Amino acid sequence: MSSETGRRRTGRKLGTRGARALLLEGVHPDAAEALRARGVEVVEERRALAPAALAERLRGVHILGIRSRTHLEEDVLDGAGALLAVGAFCIGTNQIDLAAASERGVAVFNAPFSNTRSVVELALAEIIALTRRLPELDRALQRGVWDKSANGSHEIRGRRLGIVGYGNIGTQLSVVAEALGMSVLFYDTADRLALGNARRCASLPELLSEVDVVTLHVDGRPDNRGLFGEEEFATMRDGALFLNLSRGFVVDHAALRRHILSGHLAGAAVDVFPEEPSSRGDPFRSELQGLPNVLLTPHIGGSTEEAQQDIAHFVGGKLLDYFEHGSTALSVNLPPLPLAGPAGARMTHLHRNVPGVLAQLNGIFAEHKLNVAAQHLATRGQLGYAVTDLEGEPSDELTRELRAVAGTVRVRVLGSGIAG
Repeated sequence: MSSETGRRRTGRKLGTRGARALLLEGVHPDAAEALRARGVEVVEERRALAPAALAERLRGVHILGIRSRTHLEEDVLDGAGALLAVGAFCIGTNQIDLAAASERGVAVFNAPFSNTRSVVELALAEIIALTRRLPELDRALQRGVWDKSANGSHEIRGRRLGIVGYGNIGTQLSVVAEALGMSVLFYDTADRLALGNARRCASLPELLSEVDVVTLHVDGRPDNRGLFGEEEFATMRDGALFLNLSRGFVVDHAALRRHILSGHLAGAAVDVFPEEPSSRGDPFRSELQGLPNVLLTPHIGGSTEEAQQDIAHFVGGKLLDYFEHGSTALSVNLPPLPLAGPAGARMTHLHRNVPGVLAQLNGIFAEHKLNVAAQHLATRGQLGYAVTDLEGEPSDELTRELRAVAGTVRVRVLGSGIAG
């Protein structure tokens, strides 16, 4: 889609009951219930969809809800002219082409906080299990071998935990681990405030050489691909433990396997993998299978009933706020504007962030003798987002003129109903 005109999107004004949503991958039913309560027609699927099938199903759909296995690429968005918003019912959004969504005026929302506690609790459970060698002891007893011994088993109290990535999850893990008696060190490329008695390390090698447990909690940005490999594992202390509950592509699994088999590392827990099955029950293969004192889990860090319910409420609420009021608060790709209900008719105008657009919009409103009751503007990168509440009813001609403003990406008309 190369022309400016081709990127402009609008649609007829919709009543609440004309809106359609598609929720994939078993999104918690509370999300569908919230949408239906506002008159949205909802179709639910428990599985992810391949790109061709997704493109077909998105025709006429205004809201898409996904988790981590559905990939929303530019070619799929090209055919989804009605799509207004995407809800990622998870933390990550690397499965979505955010630049392409922005180009088409599609708002994307995620849940950066809702499953934090679930990931923290899984990490702590795995640290305790590995420190006590529970995977090995369980497997021995399952084979009928009674191996009662304290050799290699430790308390976590007094041990040093190294957290790589000190964001929402890393900071909460820091606080809870310290409460259990661990000493916490952390490393992050961003400037982060240390909580409690945690100590910041100046470099990743410094952290790796000092701690007994290394746990990764980094995001999905491309720069993190291959972050942890042979050199990093070699820098870790003898007998240390390794956990990855962040992104599968961050770690060299072949290198991890070598360091487990050599005895350099005492154990590992991995919840994310470079390639993961698309559906529950599909076969899974990994070079980490069958290793001693290794826990493998199927990307369940945030998969507790409590977390999924919280995510459903949070993301579902953001989708409705955007759909009904134009609010982009906490959108990951559009300029952020927290908005309440409209005072009269509301026009939203997403455009290229260039000088003079707001003046042109106000000139058009004045020509149509429409008084501005309230107006808001936010910018982010290459995009600007202007929201105007008008005294009076906007005409179709007004909407056409707003769409014709150079740099327009998407125009919406909100008022008694929902527009796309």
